[in-house]
Amino acid sequence: MQTIIHSPQLDSPQRDQISAVIPGELEHCGEFYRLHHRQVLAQDTLFALRSTLPFDINPLPAGLAQDAVGLLVSDMDSTLINIECVDEIADFAGLKPQVAAITEAAMRGELDFAASLTQRVATLKGLDEAVLARVYEERLSTNPGAETLIAGLKQRGIRFALVSGGFTFFTERLQQRLALDYTRANLLAIQDGRLTGKVLGSIIDAKAKADFLQELCEELGIQPAQTIAMGDGANDLKMMAVAGMGVAYRAKPKVQAQSDVVLNHSGLDAVLHFLPL
Repeated sequence: MQTIIHSPQLDSPQRDQISAVIPGELEHCGEFYRLHHRQVLAQDTLFALRSTLPFDINPLPAGLAQDAVGLLVSDMDSTLINIECVDEIADFAGLKPQVAAITEAAMRGELDFAASLTQRVATLKGLDEAVLARVYEERLSTNPGAETLIAGLKQRGIRFALVSGGFTFFTERLQQRLALDYTRANLLAIQDGRLTGKVLGSIIDAKAKADFLQELCEELGIQPAQTIAMGDGANDLKMMAVAGMGVAYRAKPKVQAQSDVVLNHSGLDAVLHFLPL
């Protein structure tokens, strides 16, 4: 068995602490360590160890076809990028606190995603469509390690898909900017230069995200075990359950509890620690 320790260096107390819980052989791999061990690491033991270390530690998932990964599917808001776009758009209507509270509850899994998005988008009615460009240009940035992750995937011949319960205005621009292979998101209705407060077509919810992953597997001729899915909210759990490895990035507690990999300290590029060159 292998456990990835996402730190370029370990001091003696840290080595001792880890070896006391997971006896094995440490292999230094530059930016991280690979711990080779025989015993299965219990979830409660893993959570306890994580809580006392200043870096991430994750077992290599048994369900991942590590040497044959062909696809990574990522959520957008608060995963690939630093913001929740709908909250920032709502800020231009003076409604960010109210909308952000709904977003947070939906990401914790306390609200139906589609219904909550319909409610949030309704608050945007009447806004000039120019606010979308302002959010993209003034407030949106990629999260740490995003560009390194994407470059590392390209080096390995792995496709990158961005799927979002957010909006095509942002996914399409990120696709061009980062040279992403696939995107899917919701289309905001706009009439006479203003948002109508509605979404056109079916809403991209948890099921739609999982379906998108399956659809891409069929297109690429690969199995779900050859995929990685990454997200932060409850609406990402279905696609993460389908994938060979589910990655929770700065995620809600419910998502962390159900994920193969938890990244609370590392950048997005830590995903590359699981993939051979």
